[in-house]
Amino acid sequence: MNHYLCVYEENEKSLLELLQEDEVKLESPCGGNGTCGKCKVKIIEGIVNKPLVEEINHLSKEELDSGIRLACLVYPKGDITVDVLYKKERNQRVLAEGYIPEFEVNPVISKRVYTLKKPTLENNVSYETLFSRTVKNLKINNLEILKQLHKVFEEEKVTVIYDQDEIIGIEPEDTTESLYGIAVDIGTTTIVVSLVDLKKGVEIQSETAINPQTKYGLDVLSRIDFVRKKENGVDLLHKAMIDCLNTLIEKLCNKNHVSSKKIYEMTIAANSTMMHLFLGIDTASIGKSPYVPVFASEQNFSASLLGINSSPFAKIYCLSGVSSYIGADIVAGVGVCDLDKRHKNILFIDIGTNGEIVLSKKGELSSCSCAAGPALEGMNISCGMRAAQGAIEGVEIKNDNIHLKVIEDTSAIGICGSGILEAISEMLRVGLVNKAGRIKSKESIIDDENLKGYKNYLTEVDGKRRVLLGENIWVTQGDIRQVQLAKGAILSGFYSLLNFMNIDMKDLDEVIIAGQFGKHLKVDSLIGVGIIPDVLKEKVRYIGNSSKTGALMCLLSHESRKKMEKLSKQIHYFELSTDENYEKLFTKCLSFKK
Repeated sequence: MNHYLCVYEENEKSLLELLQEDEVKLESPCGGNGTCGKCKVKIIEGIVNKPLVEEINHLSKEELDSGIRLACLVYPKGDITVDVLYKKERNQRVLAEGYIPEFEVNPVISKRVYTLKKPTLENNVSYETLFSRTVKNLKINNLEILKQLHKVFEEEKVTVIYDQDEIIGIEPEDTTESLYGIAVDIGTTTIVVSLVDLKKGVEIQSETAINPQTKYGLDVLSRIDFVRKKENGVDLLHKAMIDCLNTLIEKLCNKNHVSSKKIYEMTIAANSTMMHLFLGIDTASIGKSPYVPVFASEQNFSASLLGINSSPFAKIYCLSGVSSYIGADIVAGVGVCDLDKRHKNILFIDIGTNGEIVLSKKGELSSCSCAAGPALEGMNISCGMRAAQGAIEGVEIKNDNIHLKVIEDTSAIGICGSGILEAISEMLRVGLVNKAGRIKSKESIIDDENLKGYKNYLTEVDGKRRVLLGENIWVTQGDIRQVQLAKGAILSGFYSLLNFMNIDMKDLDEVIIAGQFGKHLKVDSLIGVGIIPDVLKEKVRYIGNSSKTGALMCLLSHESRKKMEKLSKQIHYFELSTDENYEKLFTKCLSFKK
């Protein structure tokens, strides 16, 4: 535990806000709304408000009696000393790889070298004129190029950097061997950055990190809410992301002995909210009806405008999206899979804090987005954590015992998304949880020959049922409800799109699962809780991080870039809330199958 003294100021700031301002790491998946119960602290000294109803719902009587509170709901009445009750952060497994189709390598950025004719007393015209004569007759309108002109003429040769046919930069001497780019996938939870050799057309290495914005809210809605409530919210989230990207770029460059000044382009794939925050654009319009983004098309900017560590001539290309909730990450996945060109019925889904779904009916594309919430990534779960060392990732129930698979075979300290899904799938299979999602009581299974051996795993705390998985690790009734909501959202999205496109579930030829989280989910677990219907079991295919793959393809191929720009205009977005039968369908989809 870590002691922190919080100095009282006469304002209405919560303890969470005060700790965040002091850059104390304290995760708040719900964005400080009091709904996740994760920002636990222990009040050591000082006066604070009495526990609110939300705290009483999340904390046990023993925790409250010992001074444990939720930081987002604590309002100091003076100087206080607290312990922050977070576990030491461990490296999370972040998916950087994925299926890569064949594509033509033809980068937008290129270099050419020229021999210079230096000025003389007889020919003492401007450097600009001499340069224009050497390269071609043109007027230089780039300030950075003008700044470098006199240095260039100190050498015999000049390297000219092109964005297609446009000159964007110059360098002294022949630097054509050094031509690098960066492909980026900005996920709500994780960030992947890849260093790419543009000259050779190959990816060199990737670095990954947890999106630092998670401390302000785990899903896009909580971050949009944070921006709405916090005066400088956009700036905080924007800076956190830029700092993280620069750190990852620095790591990649150091490991591979590449100067960041030799990076000339960065391509970005991200959902719409992350893309707005990357560019420092307010997300308010995304979070309220009619849910319209500031932009959805591709964007081109100078990297220097955003403070990215790269060549002073570097460009940033943001892939195009469709709507507020179908972003460039999904367009990238559709492009990677060539869904518009395949004459089959294919369901594409990226499972994460949001469930984005695209249905291709023999090349005709429609999409929807459902708020799956953070439960499937291990958050909003009582003992939930990310997929890192010590996380339960697999559960098997048999022979009166619960068997656990823990990441890196260490002692279990929590349960991640794949673990919670598998645990509930197994509980449903053996009958510890019924179709409605209700945990059976210990008394109800004592006379059941098949279940009585599990009676010691069932317990109640403050009248709330739990299933014990290990020491201080359990699955609660509330956890199951969170997974039910996620399952209901995704499955109802499936059915709504199928109805919209007049396709029956059994007529689907393939189900493609993409994304960081989806790769770690077993088909049996997805079917066990009913996220994927039984009829599709043999049709599921995983493609990994298609968002990063799309960014990589756009970095290496002008044709891929144009293809995805065209695709974004072909994908129809279907707003689920406009379906008059959606609420009934969603309620029906909450039920677990037997």
